[in-house]
Amino acid sequence: MSIISKDISKAVALLNQEKLVAIPTETVYGLAGNIFSEKAIDSIFKTKQRPLFNPLIVHIPSIDYLESIVARIPEKAKLLAEVFWPGPITLVLKKKEVIPDVITAGKDTVAVRIPNHPMTLELLKQLDFPLAAPSANPFNRISPTSAEHVESYFKNDIKMVLDGGTCTSGIESTIIGFENDEPIIYRLGSTSIEDIENIVGSVEIKNKKNSVPNAPGMLARHYAPNTKTILVTDISDAIKQFQGKNIGILAFENEIKNKAIKFQIVLSKTGNVSEAATNLYSALHQLDEQGLDIIIAERLPNHDIGKSINDRLQRATK
Repeated sequence: MSIISKDISKAVALLNQEKLVAIPTETVYGLAGNIFSEKAIDSIFKTKQRPLFNPLIVHIPSIDYLESIVARIPEKAKLLAEVFWPGPITLVLKKKEVIPDVITAGKDTVAVRIPNHPMTLELLKQLDFPLAAPSANPFNRISPTSAEHVESYFKNDIKMVLDGGTCTSGIESTIIGFENDEPIIYRLGSTSIEDIENIVGSVEIKNKKNSVPNAPGMLARHYAPNTKTILVTDISDAIKQFQGKNIGILAFENEIKNKAIKFQIVLSKTGNVSEAATNLYSALHQLDEQGLDIIIAERLPNHDIGKSINDRLQRATK
């Protein structure tokens, strides 16, 4: 039985014993283990039921640590790290041999980031090793943004959830790889394309790859409720197609008035896409618990973080 606790020293002890601990970040909770422990990494894949072809993200305490695990850092990667770390950007860089192949799905690159959460930064500083920490949910399910979400998934499988409160960004980090030293977005996330391009110029997006993905979050189906979900531009029109069904609505900013709706959540009544991102996964968890026949999700304006939210909702419908 897992416990929810704010005790960092207990988390340190468990991780040193090659156990798993769910940790808070600014994006989502991660299922963390020692990257150099075969036992811990095997536990991550088995606990999540995650396929071995899907690489893990390595979490480190500081930029200085980067050179101990990567072989080369392109200039634009250095720029991004200096501007956005700690924060929701993951960089995919050529790895050193010290990184186990199982972490990288056999690739010669490793995904790395510094999480922007005071508890987890303190935890990382107290450890002698980085942490691999994919999202703390079963493979393909809705990501967790609270300790309670994690506990509901894994209460019999892990010893501890380090309770850092509700995740502020609400969706996963943006993942950036480098091809010929130029940045490529492999996963849309909490750092917008616009913010990235302000630092390094225009970037290409390659965020869909079902076989042998370059990074986490590239599979067509991901972040998904158990309840059938569709993504639409016009909710009222979609409701007409499901008359007689138990309908749940995930709206962006305006509540939909319709007697056919059983349960409804508005992501941001002020139309703020960052607030919508913070609330996204919590809303999907709530909707998935209502015994609905269908969740109708509204497509957001396709700019800034709205692009990333639409990406998550599109993958949830596959």
